[in-house]
Amino acid sequence: MSKQGLDKNSIIGLVIIGAILLIFSYVTQPSEAEIAAKKKELLAKEKAKVEQTDNKSTLSETVLPVIDSTIVTDSIAVADNDSLKNIEQFAVFGPFSNASEGEKKHFVIENDKLKITLSNQGGRIASVELKEFKTYQQTPLILFNEDSSRFNIELTLPGITGGNSIRSINTENLFFETTNTEFKVSGNDAKTFTLKLYGNSKNEYLAFNYTLHGSSYLVDFDVETVGFGEVLAPHSNLFINWSMFTPNQEKTVKNQQQISTIYYKYNKGDVDYINEMKYEKENLIASVDWVMFKQQYFNSTLISKSQPFDKTDASIETIEIPEFKTPNYVEGMATNLSIPFTNDAKQKHELQFYFGPNQYDTFKEIGYGLDETMNYGWGIFGWVNAILIRPVFNFLNSFGMQIGIIILLLTFIIKLVLFPITWKTYLSSAKMRVLKPQIDALKEKIGSDKMKLQQATMSLYRQTGVNPLAGCIPMLIQMPILFALFRFFPATFELRQKSFLWAEDLSTYDSIYQLPFNIPFYGDHVSLFTLLMAISMIFYTKANSQMTAGAGMDGMMAQQMKIMMYLMPVMMLFFFNSYAAGLSYYYLIANVITIAQQWIIKEYIVDEKKVLAKLESHKAKPVKKSGFAAKLEQKMKEAQTIQQARGKKK
Repeated sequence: MSKQGLDKNSIIGLVIIGAILLIFSYVTQPSEAEIAAKKKELLAKEKAKVEQTDNKSTLSETVLPVIDSTIVTDSIAVADNDSLKNIEQFAVFGPFSNASEGEKKHFVIENDKLKITLSNQGGRIASVELKEFKTYQQTPLILFNEDSSRFNIELTLPGITGGNSIRSINTENLFFETTNTEFKVSGNDAKTFTLKLYGNSKNEYLAFNYTLHGSSYLVDFDVETVGFGEVLAPHSNLFINWSMFTPNQEKTVKNQQQISTIYYKYNKGDVDYINEMKYEKENLIASVDWVMFKQQYFNSTLISKSQPFDKTDASIETIEIPEFKTPNYVEGMATNLSIPFTNDAKQKHELQFYFGPNQYDTFKEIGYGLDETMNYGWGIFGWVNAILIRPVFNFLNSFGMQIGIIILLLTFIIKLVLFPITWKTYLSSAKMRVLKPQIDALKEKIGSDKMKLQQATMSLYRQTGVNPLAGCIPMLIQMPILFALFRFFPATFELRQKSFLWAEDLSTYDSIYQLPFNIPFYGDHVSLFTLLMAISMIFYTKANSQMTAGAGMDGMMAQQMKIMMYLMPVMMLFFFNSYAAGLSYYYLIANVITIAQQWIIKEYIVDEKKVLAKLESHKAKPVKKSGFAAKLEQKMKEAQTIQQARGKKK
């Protein structure tokens, strides 16, 4: 952590001060004579007051208050205690002693998007409400609360004993002052709310300036020091301690935990993060431009605009909340950052908060590399989303259609783009099917010699111009798109709280029946979109098995395909039951369209008689072996020779 705690000199100083206070209290304790004199003085004053108020009355007719000697003693003791308290406050808070006590107050500032509550204790943002959004339970969406968050700047002061000793105080324990009033801005307007922490005089202060623009998720936050060169210890920074327990905003805490984490960006470097599935602390090895507390669909980010945060004592940490401990919070996040301080008479550090949704276009507009926190997949999967999926989705979304219709159209467009690949795959299977009778004839002719059968089969493929791997290549081309979509839907903010058919929210699972018990890996509910997707997958795999029937898949391979036909839908049923309904809906539509495409190809595009005739025509042409085919054939011959030699030895 930052420079806190007491060194040896400070401890000695505190012991000496404590001894002085005890001696001072004993020496200044009033004697019996002093108490009697004080009592006599008070009685005389009271008598004079009575005589002045009513000259007609006599002293014997007036009831005088009884002055107890203990009261006089206590009043003197209170004066002494006040002095002791002031000394103690100065020992702890130094020049900020006067700010150590006060009345806690809150101020609300807001624009079209944000409602921010400020507290004079610590001068901090106590809570942030996003006015355009609601939680899954339709309550106001609060990014963080005062009682479950912290924003503190740690100030390093010279030690009591002087020399190189130091001590630390926290702004969260001090009361700031302001002359501003609550406000609301909209449109292109902007307004600033300032909170100041004064030192020994009005010429020494720390100011927090919060500027709101009418229609923005950004809050300008300027940290200004005036006259702090003589207040802070030499060569000290301003240490920021920022942390929060993020509130539950969506349907399930578990799904939010799987996505929530901390992102950060090194100055002139890459964006990095703590793995979403881990809870750990990392020390930052270089200065950083910003730190983001990212939740499933929203985030709170602290950005340094003027110069990067210093790496001194900088760290980030994600904190696990034990399961079932509270349904109100998802995860703890914390960071320690440093603002460089140069001992100038006046210094300003320009920071900025972002409080808002995780939207790619919004991040791109703000800059600072925030868009790199959108997890659309790594490598080629991210490129597919950036180049193909996201532009098409945004184009369709610009027409204001229902998200369910947009997903339907997006799926249709993707399957249309992939149709040539589907056709190539079907054509390859058709070639293998029409050659099946000839391969069966080779089996009868050659018998059980698998090596010879393999050579003869490869020779047949070469003569007819058939590539047995041709059907696999199109499938490999489709894989990046399938995986890209798997990352796209959970990361797309536009699905949040968008209903379609029976699903009330496409960003989470759709439940048509709540089970009275929990099934391991499945859950305690039935998702209809997932169920329909699993059923469509059974028909899809069955159609594929019919397409590949007679295409060289028999025996063990055919048996494995049959097992997979029923195993895969069951696996997907368990895996997707608690996943986003939008993704299950996409796979359902994709399976239905693929089955329809295969039927159209079979009935109207590919004529297997013509395919066979074309393959037979290849036999009459001279075939030039490719380098790969020649090497493969040579290896097979060598293997056959070795096998024959072993047989002779036996």
